[in-house]
Amino acid sequence: MTTHTGAGGTGLRARVRTKAGWAVQHAVLTVTDMTGAQILRVTADDDGAVRTAALPQGVYTVIVTAVGYQPTASTAIVPSSGWVDLGNLVLARQGGVELPPPGPWTIDPSHSSVGAVAQHLGISSIRGHFGEFHGQIEIAENIADSRVSATIAAASIDTGNTMRDGHLRSADFLNVDVHPEISYRSTRGVSPAGPGRWTVHGELTMNAVTRPVDLDLSYLGTGPDPWGGTRAAFRATAELHREDFAMTYNQVLQAGIAAIGTTLRVELDIQAVQGSSLPTA
Repeated sequence: MTTHTGAGGTGLRARVRTKAGWAVQHAVLTVTDMTGAQILRVTADDDGAVRTAALPQGVYTVIVTAVGYQPTASTAIVPSSGWVDLGNLVLARQGGVELPPPGPWTIDPSHSSVGAVAQHLGISSIRGHFGEFHGQIEIAENIADSRVSATIAAASIDTGNTMRDGHLRSADFLNVDVHPEISYRSTRGVSPAGPGRWTVHGELTMNAVTRPVDLDLSYLGTGPDPWGGTRAAFRATAELHREDFAMTYNQVLQAGIAAIGTTLRVELDIQAVQGSSLPTA
């Protein structure tokens, strides 16, 4: 990468960041000349910022390293002024997956969705979502030990059809008067499933039946929000067989086709706010 000068200042300036834009504290920046001889070596501050003394005019190689990250190298062309701004130098985590900071995260229902899709008449799909839910995510230092728990109000199902929603709330399906909540909790953490993808191992309790259900989770990134907080985004899917949860009702048409399919595809789009509770404002 060729770098460019700006107005004012001396030496090299840079900001070491993760792919999600977080500062990499105490990253080390090493500058060598074209013969490979080391010219200087400096450490980034707590904000990931680096600033050096002025350099003679010339072409240099800038190498950035940090524990837990893949090193990166770029080219800096220093003019006669002796300074150049390298901008953001981005480091990727070793293994290629950038993770959210460890600690508690709270699911934000206002910016998340919990939905399900079922086949209808063998030719199309019915989509529904739950309007009321809450949950917590605990990101562990060892990502495999991370946990998630969530609770959904079963009566908040909405498919856009009042009569159908009433039937889904009845004893034929969710039986919400007797079992008002659907819950999910991880049981043995998570395991990697590919770049940016994880399998969450957990149990789903619905209609008074508990079954193991794994979520196929994609981590979409982390960043600041307009309200001064920090958010992480996830997308997860799973497939359920409703007979496994004591929902065996169906209407069979003359052609032998079930009106509603027995397999449900669960689709989750989740935003979580860093911290053990949602902001009050």
